[in-house]
Amino acid sequence: MTPVLALLIDSLQTNPVWFFSVVFGVMLSIVLHELGHGFAAIWQGDDTPRVLGHITLDPVKHMGFVSIVVLFVVGIAWGQMPVNPSRFRSKYGDALVAFAGPFVNLLLALVALTGLGIWRATAGQAAEGAGLNVQNFLWVLGYMNIALALFNLLPLPPLDGATVLGNLVPSFRRFAQEPNNGPIFLGGFILVFMTAGQFLFPFAADAANTFLSLFPRA
Repeated sequence: MTPVLALLIDSLQTNPVWFFSVVFGVMLSIVLHELGHGFAAIWQGDDTPRVLGHITLDPVKHMGFVSIVVLFVVGIAWGQMPVNPSRFRSKYGDALVAFAGPFVNLLLALVALTGLGIWRATAGQAAEGAGLNVQNFLWVLGYMNIALALFNLLPLPPLDGATVLGNLVPSFRRFAQEPNNGPIFLGGFILVFMTAGQFLFPFAADAANTFLSLFPRA
């Protein structure tokens, strides 16, 4: 069980406001991640995201009802952005568009942790009530988006990292697209999906704490 999932389950009973805040944070992270792909695709000459109505903040459009329900029940969610790589103007369009999603997650983490760091540096850490909830929300939003960026950059289909690596290393793309290798990647993805939280979230938390240590204490 990942720290975020454990926190969600516990907070649903003890602090419903906090529970819905974290769920909102997850949805926001996924929506902005997908919009990162969409705007990068448009920049690369592919208007598919706009034509199909995916340049929107509507989480249903990006995640679908099933993903949203699973998020509320299990704490796991996913999204998608339709693109047409054949329209990309750059040789490395696939890599640029794929990397844009995790890059947005890193930017979101930077904004959240910077805001938290400035708050703690000016007002201290002794927040209570709504203030404590906001500080905790910024903390989870920050380290969660670091973890999401790292997870999505793993070179396993259908993760963004596989697209990036496949665009830069054609031999990897051919290997990944070989039908006989499908079970290998599927098994690897399932294994990583089930175990990634045990090392990605602690690493992301350490990275977030290291960044916050750059801000002076009030």
